[in-house]
Amino acid sequence: MDLPPDLVYEKKLWQAYKYIAGMDEAGRGALAGPVCVGAVILPCNDPRLTQTLSGVRDSKQLNPRKRNQLAPQIKETATSWGIGFASADEIDTLGIVPATRLAASRAVEMLHYFPDFLLTDFRLELPELDVPQAALVKGDQHSLSIAAASILAKTARDDIMRELDIAHLEYGFSKHKGYGTSIHLEKIQALGYSPIHRKTFKIKKSGCL
Repeated sequence: MDLPPDLVYEKKLWQAYKYIAGMDEAGRGALAGPVCVGAVILPCNDPRLTQTLSGVRDSKQLNPRKRNQLAPQIKETATSWGIGFASADEIDTLGIVPATRLAASRAVEMLHYFPDFLLTDFRLELPELDVPQAALVKGDQHSLSIAAASILAKTARDDIMRELDIAHLEYGFSKHKGYGTSIHLEKIQALGYSPIHRKTFKIKKSGCL
């Protein structure tokens, strides 16, 4: 059984930095809707953290009900948290990597404290920010800060997709959240792109990007 994310990386960094922001994204591989990045600063050297957030995991390992239960708990426990989005139009204009970094920068701007260090999931580096940082492979499975950020990003994006579903009922966004499921691909083939689809994303016959 996989071990839960812990504070090994954070504890080392807390020796030199107080405000360490864990960061992760949601929706990078979707065909529609925004990409979302969460940022979470956990209390420095709080001995109760692992117990208080014992249920936190990589958001992909949790069902929607559990994620929705944990999100408010994370917000209440965190020293600060922020969520940033980049729209489908921004993704088409900038490309998915720069747009994801834009969403990450917006998440950082939402924090009450500017971070001393960024602890990010792999491929979420922010070279434009003059802040020390480290990108961890499978960071959302190892770092509690990153795992918490992954839950906030996922729940925030799912909420947005349910709202967008109201204006575009024919696509069923509330069910597939804009990802390339077979039902979603059939809708695109029958109806074409909606205003919130990423029109620069190429769809293969298998339905994968």
